[in-house]
This record gives sequence, C-alpha cells and structure tokens, in this order.
Amino acid sequence: MHYSPTKYRRVLLAMAAVMSFAYATAWAVPTLYVVEVTAPSREALTPLLEMPYIISNVRDNTATLYLSPEEYERVRAMGFKTRLMETQPDPSGASEKSTGYTTYDEIGPLLAGWEVTYPDLCQVSSLGRSVNGRELWTIKITREPGLPADKPAVKYVSTLHGDEPVGTEMCLYFAEELLTGYESDAYIRDLLARTVIWLVPLANPDGHVNYTRVNANGWDLNRSFPTYSVDYLETWFDTGELGDAGRQPEVTLLMQWHAAVPGALSANFHTGALVANYPYDNEPGIPSGAEAPSPDDDVFQYISLEYATRNQPMYNSPVFPQGIVNGSRWYSITGGMMDWNYRFLGCPEVTFELSNIKKPNGTYLPQLWLENRDAMYAYAETAHLGIRGLVLDRNTGEALWAKVRVAERDQPVFTAPLVGNYHRLLLPGTYNLVYEAPEYITYYRDGIPVQEGPAVRVNVTLSDGDLNYDGSVNSRDAQCAVDAVLGRKVTYDADVDGRGLSATDIQAVINKGESRQ
Repeated sequence: MHYSPTKYRRVLLAMAAVMSFAYATAWAVPTLYVVEVTAPSREALTPLLEMPYIISNVRDNTATLYLSPEEYERVRAMGFKTRLMETQPDPSGASEKSTGYTTYDEIGPLLAGWEVTYPDLCQVSSLGRSVNGRELWTIKITREPGLPADKPAVKYVSTLHGDEPVGTEMCLYFAEELLTGYESDAYIRDLLARTVIWLVPLANPDGHVNYTRVNANGWDLNRSFPTYSVDYLETWFDTGELGDAGRQPEVTLLMQWHAAVPGALSANFHTGALVANYPYDNEPGIPSGAEAPSPDDDVFQYISLEYATRNQPMYNSPVFPQGIVNGSRWYSITGGMMDWNYRFLGCPEVTFELSNIKKPNGTYLPQLWLENRDAMYAYAETAHLGIRGLVLDRNTGEALWAKVRVAERDQPVFTAPLVGNYHRLLLPGTYNLVYEAPEYITYYRDGIPVQEGPAVRVNVTLSDGDLNYDGSVNSRDAQCAVDAVLGRKVTYDADVDGRGLSATDIQAVINKGESRQ
C-alpha cells in the first residue's frame, strides 16, 4: 500500500506553492562529475581509495567517484580507465526522473496532514533548516507520542545524499502504513505500544531538489560527521562536548537531534548498491578493503541479516554474501553518520543501500516497497533484543543519565535522561553489566542470562552514598554500611555496588564521601 500524495494535495496546495516560492534560492553548488574508475586489479585501485575523494561504490576493481573537474583530470592523469556517467547538479535531470516520487514541497504538507488525522499516534516537527532554508522534517510515530515512555526509539534517516531518494519513499510508505493500519492491524498496534519510530525522510532537501549528492555548500553530508581518532576519542557522555560547531547545517541538526533523542537503534538509507553495511566504516590503522569489526560485530551481523533475509534481492546479492558487509571491508570512509552515532552516542546504526540504481524509475517504487516493507518491520523489532531496564536514583527515584557497559565489550550505551531507560542489544548468552553515572557509586550486575525473544529487564538504582537520607555523605553513612554488613537490622539498601553486602560497600561509601570534600 502506497500513500497518496493527492490525498492532501487539494487541501494543502496553497501551502506547498508558498513553500516552493520561499525556497527558490540561487544554486551555487560546484560541479561534480560522477565517474566510474577501473583499475587492472583491486590492489591497483587501493591508492585511489585512500585519496580524499568522494567514493560511493566499489565493486571488484571498479569504483564510482564524485569528482570536481580538477579532481577528474588528476584521476585521468593517473592512467586509470574512466567513464563519465553524470554531471551534477542537474535540476533538469531531477525533473525528468521525478515521476512517481514525492517532491520536497509535498513532504511537509503530507506529514502535516497525517498529524491532523492521527494526533494520538504521531507528532511532526522540523529539526531545523538546510543551507537554503528548507526544513528537515521528522515524524515521531508511537502510541501517545507526547509522553516520555520506557520504549526503545528506532530511527530511520534517509537521503543524506540528495540524488538517492528511494529511502525517502520507503520512509513515507512505512509512516502511512503504521498510521492507517493502526486500528485494523493488531501487530501494528502492538509494535507502537512497545516502540517509538522516528523518521527523517529527507535529510538533504537542497541536494534532493537539484538532484545532486552534496548540500548547497557542496559538502557530502555523510562524510561530514566527526571522525573517530581525529575529532573525538571518548563519548559524549564522557566529554559533554557534542562537536557540532562549524559543521554543515544539516549535519549539525542531525547531531543535535540524535543527542537530544537517544536511540536504541538507527538506520541510514542510501542507494547506489544493494547491501546492509554495518560498522565499522573506518578504524585507525586498518586499510580500506580490510575487515574492521566493532565490539558488537555479532549483533551487527544479526540485525543486518534480519533486514537482508526479508529483502530477497539484497540477500541474494551476487556481490555481498547474504547481502551484508562490514563497511571497511567494502571500502573505508571517514565522517560517516553510522560510525559516529554508534561510537559517540552508543546507538547501533546500519547503512542500508536499497537499490543498485541511484534513482530508479518511479514505477518501480511499489516493488521496492514490497522488498523493504517486512525488512523495516523486522529491523525495528531487533531493538527489543538483549537487556533493557531503568536506571534511577536510589533515594529519589528520579531518572538518571547513565552509562551502561557490558564488561566484556568496549562500546557502552546510555540511558535516556527523561525516563532513565536503556536498551542494550545483545544476542543470547550470559553477560555482566556495569552502570555508571556522575556522582554515583558504580553498580554491577553479573551473570545476566539473555534468551531469544524479548529483552530481559534489569532495573537498577544507583546510590550516591547517602544511606541515611540526610543530604550528605559522611562518616554516618559509612557506619550505616558497616551496620548492614555486620547483619544489624537496617531500613535501607546498603548494597551500593550490586555485588552483595561486603566490605566493598563500606569502602565505596567512604570513597564517595571523600570525593565530595
């Protein structure tokens, strides 16, 4: 089932016309050549892949690059076989290929119409404006969307590259089915009772309007996020510095949104290939073309396969076994949203390439929806794997912004500050978790069994060492811990580190008191 742009067009045509006029600004994006470059072998192609050019695909010994005219001449001078495929920006080409696709001017009114029709299921807002003043629309879909809830947030972001609009359509198909099917479909009702779905259908509206990969300043947005080891080494939780200053407007908006709305899982839609690409895209010291597994490689392979197995053309890829690939193994990039979101914010993200053709004829969109529909549902369900719970202040019950680590893995996740909920994706096994928050005593939960199916719930309360509730941590609290360890009758929980009453609890309270002096 496809949404019908004409459904709201008559009512909101005037709005669309005004928006179209308001955003008709001069286009000054530098010319880009889309070039296919072929080398005698993959090894001979490697030096090119290590140069700071925009690479959009690599297959065997052939790469697709976006090059400035100067870069194009340099590549030709290197002796590679080249084929000029396209020149961007190309507004006329965009118009010729637009039949069947939703235009930028239609997206805002379409989402607004859904919000009016389904106020108890969705909220529409803008992340902010692009370089040329166009809105980056987002829609939140869940039961009671205005209330903070202990549900995993699943995000679908599309079209960071303006010439890759298939994902925009998939997001709109998905949104309409969730909304129109809610009353009649028991599964959709259950999904939205358990899950928050966020959609950003069009993250690069300026590029989309003029059919070019880059934004209005000529930047590739998916090469413009902070790069690990260059821009950051720790997480946002550890540093408190988002690192969004001085970046492209669209990137800044997405960074701020990702940080403000913590996700349990995210997807990033592209075209130009047909594969699920999972982290890492880049790891210092590992060359392009070599595997760069993350600490959650098993989880990423599983959730990527959950998508690919339900998209048969992707799964049956003649290029990528089972339709999935480690990003660095395919080709390495820096500045991608996927690695940044996972490493810096703790949100697992997979990049899904939905079509070998960047912008297939619009008549193929219904078929592409059939190929991606079940995959999008299945991927959203993976947010419910592993371990979930709440992290609260032991004395007040208030939600905490906390770091949650699996003892055997380097990559943490973080709670959502408004609710205190966390969602740690894990496959079946036994895990030891560590909970940390500023000014609180570190808490341990060992031997947590994870089975197939819904996540096991582990709620924890963290203590700041104030065992007697007098607003301070001092020798009286240490004595409270001693009394509890000695078995004396007490009215408080003195197991502050989660490992049973012992001398470690006494020492933890003493250490916390000393740290506050």
